[in-house]
Amino acid sequence: MEVKIGVQFATRELVLESGQTPEQVAKAVAEALKADLGILTLEDDKGRRILVPADKLAYVEIAENETRRVGFGTI
Repeated sequence: MEVKIGVQFATRELVLESGQTPEQVAKAVAEALKADLGILTLEDDKGRRILVPADKLAYVEIAENETRRVGFGTI
């Protein structure tokens, strides 16, 4: 699953592939936003951890993996 994180005052967004479910990511975001001085912690599919201060989050986009179509087809 692909997760895009917008950070305030940063020109580029963070993009990671995660093995977590959309519900797990949404829960982690909600918990980070609730906590005083919360930190959003996510792990990508290679085992790397991404830490973002919750007060600097602009947005979090959670997208399911999309199957890519190959070849010609009718629309």
